[in-house]
Amino acid sequence: MQDQYLTVAAPGVHETEVNRSRFRCALAPAATETEARAFVAAIRAEHPTASHHCWAYVLGADGAAQRCGDDGEPGGTAGAPMLQMLLRREVRCTVAVVSRWFGGTKLGAGGLIRAYGGAVGAALDAVGTVTRNRLRLATLTVGHDRAGRLENDLRAAGHRVRDVHYGARVTFEVGLPAADVDTFSAWLADATAGTARLDLHGDGYDV
Repeated sequence: MQDQYLTVAAPGVHETEVNRSRFRCALAPAATETEARAFVAAIRAEHPTASHHCWAYVLGADGAAQRCGDDGEPGGTAGAPMLQMLLRREVRCTVAVVSRWFGGTKLGAGGLIRAYGGAVGAALDAVGTVTRNRLRLATLTVGHDRAGRLENDLRAAGHRVRDVHYGARVTFEVGLPAADVDTFSAWLADATAGTARLDLHGDGYDV
């Protein structure tokens, strides 16, 4: 499992113009092919007047799933350079859609390759990227009498609280750096006078 990966933090848009053709690149984080394809469909529905909606995505922290589409542009001139830009910038778990409005001037194969790849690169620069770090997922269970103080202590210490559930007892879902599990366990015992239960689960990434 990768220790970290680069992705976009949130959906974003950037537009460029080449010889009067508009190239609007929309970026979004995507964890699955279903999410990526839904984003492509949403952009297509949002901008029905565009000549083309070309797309590319790289999924998984290791980039295991890679797909792209030219949507009517000459084969290999749109989706492939978009995908190559995502890979060159080492961006993962991200989908890109470039909508083109034809400006009346043909760009040729080389021009299209530069325009589509460049649109993704410019959008990544404009929207920005973030690094997601691998974490060990865990749950902490404590009584209600200690929950408020523990939540404050967790956040003050910089520990990532992913969710909180209130029931007969209070459960915190947290993400821990894998190398710090033993240190955290000792900290938790001290912070709660040994009353909290720590259950370790699989690995995930911060959000």
